[in-house]
Amino acid sequence: MVAKVHNVLFLCTGNTARSVLAEAILNSPEVGQGRFKAYSAGSFPKGEVNPFTLALLRSKGLATEGLRSKSWDEFTEPGAPAIDFVVTVCDNAAGEVCPIWPGHPLKAHWGVADPAAVEGTCEERLRAFAIVEAQLRERIEKLVRLPLGELDDTTAKQRPCILAPSNEIDVSRARG
Repeated sequence: MVAKVHNVLFLCTGNTARSVLAEAILNSPEVGQGRFKAYSAGSFPKGEVNPFTLALLRSKGLATEGLRSKSWDEFTEPGAPAIDFVVTVCDNAAGEVCPIWPGHPLKAHWGVADPAAVEGTCEERLRAFAIVEAQLRERIEKLVRLPLGELDDTTAKQRPCILAPSNEIDVSRARG
């Protein structure tokens, strides 16, 4: 029997950094293990991926081809992949009125500071992206370890923290 591949949609407002990082991490064979297909989108996509996002992903040996800044509307149209999990990674997107997702996927919010908002030297900015990448990787690795066969909407309502983050990391530590 072939195991189900779970589709995960990571959302952020601009879809240039955090959501794209999460997409690339989960799609990597060593993390997602072929059991997941990740996508990313934004409520107001900027149209291009942040160059620091791409640089960091390449430095980690993660694939960058096909990554692009796109609207979450793509995932509500006919023919869009059926999404099992929707994870907002920025507070703005979490507070926005989201589309009605077909299939009623499980939802989670992982508030992660925006590394693109960090000002400073190139090194300080790259450090901010690296901190966010590490935070997202930790959370994604926990998602991958969940007993997905037992996870459904009822379970998530009974245990609302099941997809919740265990801690917060502040990118302001990137300076200094």
